[in-house]
Formats: sequence, C-alpha cells, structure tokens
Amino acid sequence: MNLLLVITIGFIIIGFIVLFSMKTSMENKLAYITANSEDEESSVKAKSIIWWIASATVWGIVSMFLIVWYFHSHFG
Repeated sequence: MNLLLVITIGFIIIGFIVLFSMKTSMENKLAYITANSEDEESSVKAKSIIWWIASATVWGIVSMFLIVWYFHSHFG
C-alpha cells in the first residue's frame, strides 16, 4: 500500500476521532456562553470554540489536499 494513502487515511480517521470526541465539550461550552453572556469566563470559552472551529476547518482543507494529492500522484 502506498505511504501517501496510509498517511491520508490515518490523518482523516484521527481527525474524525478528535473532532467527535471534543464535540460534546464544545456544545457544553456554548450552552454556558448562552446562559452567562456577561461572565468573563464566557469570553475564554468563546475563544476556545473559535479555535476549535478554525482547527476543524484547517483539518478539512488539509484532508482535501491530501486526497487530491494522492489521486494526482496515483492516477495522474
């Protein structure tokens, strides 16, 4: 099996595991923010949610890039 394919599949699977394991904690932080919008701790939790969304977006873009790179190197 091609090393690039193994890296791509591993990156995607590990990313899904991390994404779904953190999903419930982010939902709890969002519920806390909506209940206590004036609290200073809410801004810290909001920043962590923003970082989680940004990292999930970067993970998705890198995953798409790896898939395209694999198909380009294998079939191109």
